[in-house]
Formats: sequence, structure tokens, C-alpha cells
Amino acid sequence: MNKNIDEKEKARVSAWFTELRNQICKSFEFLERNQTSGPFANLKPGKFEQKVTKRNSGSEDDAGGGIMSIMREGRLFEKVGVNISTVYGQLGDAAQKSLSARRKVPGLKDDPQFWASGISLVAHMRSPKTPAVHMNTRMFWTPKDWWFGGGTDLNPCIEYPEDTERFHKVLETYCAPHGVDLYPRYKAWADEYFYVPHRKKARGVGGIFYDDHCSGDWLKDFALTKDVGRAFLPAYLPLLEERLDQSWDQDDRERQLIHRGLYAEYNLIYDRGTRFGLETGHDPDAVLMSLPPLAKWI
Repeated sequence: MNKNIDEKEKARVSAWFTELRNQICKSFEFLERNQTSGPFANLKPGKFEQKVTKRNSGSEDDAGGGIMSIMREGRLFEKVGVNISTVYGQLGDAAQKSLSARRKVPGLKDDPQFWASGISLVAHMRSPKTPAVHMNTRMFWTPKDWWFGGGTDLNPCIEYPEDTERFHKVLETYCAPHGVDLYPRYKAWADEYFYVPHRKKARGVGGIFYDDHCSGDWLKDFALTKDVGRAFLPAYLPLLEERLDQSWDQDDRERQLIHRGLYAEYNLIYDRGTRFGLETGHDPDAVLMSLPPLAKWI
């Protein structure tokens, strides 16, 4: 199965994540430039700043990195990061253990080579009426295995049921061409994955999540992952446009900051991507980009 995954196909994956990053950053900057009302309209519109990130596992055999694109203190976005990365080399013991805990990767112990590429996005908004959001998609390769993973979930501090329904409907529409069973299965997976056990509550209103996705048909699986990425803007932008001019007060802000505390707890304690990124030596600033700029605990 893996003999058909060559360097050209890996390059196609990395190129797609770069293209998706560019589309999203362009759309977010357009919103920033055109937001001419509200309490932050007098600020300069936010723009993404880029930083090259490197993998540093301590081994000369390891390489790769990515680009971290961050916008801070904009008119709409308090902080949003859109990261892409492509890393490769040897998986250390901790990373092998992390992978093996959920997937039996053939031949990993004897040949721990790996290659991984992905995009990761987290947006924390100025207004408590506009929801925070997360999205990522990725591909992972070892000499005898490969798989895709990713998803997106909505994290409003003030939920509007019609927004939740709209967000999920778009995800369902983009999943449908790949099988009618995918959306309900991946929605249920997201509900389980983004649950915060010590708080006994979800971190948001869900979305979709999948991992270890390998049907044996690389083109088919890549097409699904691209459609998950394509779904993001049509699922999310209308929610921003609907709420961005709504007024809010200090009580709403307090609610937002406390909700962000829940988000930070989840990402630091439970999120597999956070743990794996740190275990494999990726730039900590890029790995922890998902954390909100401000949060509060009772």
C-alpha cells in the first residue's frame, strides 16, 4: 500500500496545506480591512506576520519545520494563528509510544522513520458574540503505513443554536460525497474527543474529528481531507458576518475569558496534537499557538 506514496505525492499534500493557508489568511485579512464599525474599528486592520519554525529533536537525522502565521490585536481577531508544517526524520521513544497507544503502526520499532505535514488554525475573537474556532488537517507517513486526520470545531462562549446548526450543516454537506456515514461518525468522534473530563463538559459545540484515516486508496483519502479544509471558510465566515456588529458588554467579556480558560485547559492537558508536537521537537511557540491571548479562571 505505501509503496505508491512517493515524494511527488507528499509534495502535493504540503502544497495543498500551503494553498489552504493562503486562502484563509487572505479571507481573514479582507474581513479586517472591511470592518469599519464597532469598538475596535479605529485600529489598524490586522495583518498576518509570518515566522519560520524549525523542528529541533536533538538529532542530526531530523529536519523540517514550517511557517507560523499570526495576527494579533486586529479589529475582529484578538489572536488568530494559521500554521503549516512539514517535518520528517526519526521518531523518538516518546513519540513512538504516543502513536502506538492509538494505532498499530507496522515496523515502527525497527524503522522509526516518519514524514508528516499539516495545517493548524485557531482563532480567538475580539467580540464575545463571535465564536472562536479550530481547524486542522494532516497526513502522516511511515515506511509501511500512512494515514490522514483532522477536523474542525466551533467554540462560542455565547451559543446561538442557529449558528451551531449552520456550521454543522456545511460540514455535513462537504462530507457527504465521501460517504453518508462519515459526518455522523466524525461528529460523534468530535463530541467525544473535545470533551473535558475534569469539567464534565465539552469545550464547544462540536464539529467533526477523524484520525488514522486510511482506506487504502490514497487519492480518495486525500480528497476527503481537502474537502474538510475547503469546508472551513463557508462554515465559519457567515457566522462572523452575522455577529460582528452585535453589541456586547463587560459581562459578555467576562464570560468569554472564562470560556477561554476551558479551552486552554483542554489544549494543555488532553490535546494529542499538542503533546505530539512537543514530543517530536517542533517549535513550542508554534505548537502552543492555539492558546488564547487572555483567559480567566474563577
